[in-house]
Amino acid sequence: MGSNLEQVHRYPPRLPFDVSCDSGSLLKAQPPPLSLWSLILAKSERSKSSEGKEARRGDTSSSVAMASCYVASVVSSKAATPMASLASPPYPPSKTLAIPKGFVGLRAGRTFSARSPRLASAPRSSSRGFTVKASSENDLPLVGNKAPHFEAEAVFDQEFINVKLSDYIGKKYVILFFYPLDFTFVCPTEITAFSDRYSEFEKLNTEILGVSVDSVFSHLAWVQTDRKSGGLGDLKYPLISDVTKSISKSYKVLIPDQGIALRGLFIIDKEGVIQHSTINNLAIGRSVDETLRTLQALQYVQENPDEVCPAGWKPGEKSMKPDPKLSKEYFAAI
Repeated sequence: MGSNLEQVHRYPPRLPFDVSCDSGSLLKAQPPPLSLWSLILAKSERSKSSEGKEARRGDTSSSVAMASCYVASVVSSKAATPMASLASPPYPPSKTLAIPKGFVGLRAGRTFSARSPRLASAPRSSSRGFTVKASSENDLPLVGNKAPHFEAEAVFDQEFINVKLSDYIGKKYVILFFYPLDFTFVCPTEITAFSDRYSEFEKLNTEILGVSVDSVFSHLAWVQTDRKSGGLGDLKYPLISDVTKSISKSYKVLIPDQGIALRGLFIIDKEGVIQHSTINNLAIGRSVDETLRTLQALQYVQENPDEVCPAGWKPGEKSMKPDPKLSKEYFAAI
């Protein structure tokens, strides 16, 4: 058939995106405006004189289908981002509507990089110094960054108090450790172990702060419970309430889908900089001995910036120089 309608059916107008229309899409398409319907019906009526009844019916139905599909595609292009059709096109590949050059992936105008955002933002330069500082407060690891500030309620000496990290800056080192929940199993063994060794940390001008997502009322009830019954008894340092989970989030230890913190421990120096961090999974308790040893090593290298501490170093043991020649003295002595 050589009618104009047949040509429209074979070669639809060039649209700015790919549209596939089949018999089922007519049910989903929005009806075209009345003016367009009038044009279609008028076109059909004019063809009655030269076409048979069946031909007219076929031309009219195909024209209506194409018009509905065209209008639906125009409406969808204004209401949402155009998407490439996932169905097989009803036309030969050479006559399939072209996809514009600006169409990338499933979203127009969006480009992607081979590097992940995290890798793309990671600093490429490295420092040869032995005092490492992260490039920004948003980069991992937290070590080398200023400790995120917090202010919260806490329980100490069976009373409610207010604790601010800024109160210790310039005065003391801080051992900040997170634990999952009150009235649990591994947690009381850690909390009481730090309390029993509190005097050793006190001699090193260091404060200990425990943190969990429990309320101060839960902390108080736990402190008032005897140790033989799974309680804590009297503690020598505060237990902070992080009910908003803001502290756990800022120190990146919160488990989002559980709403509790991992066993994170941070050593913060007097300048408010995080110098050490460890994060254990829920089932693994931490070592007070290792925390104390790490604190002693940190204080030693800060007092002696031209020296470093080898593995397992303890006060009184030989340190080493961070120099290829001078370090041989250490290796020769061990």
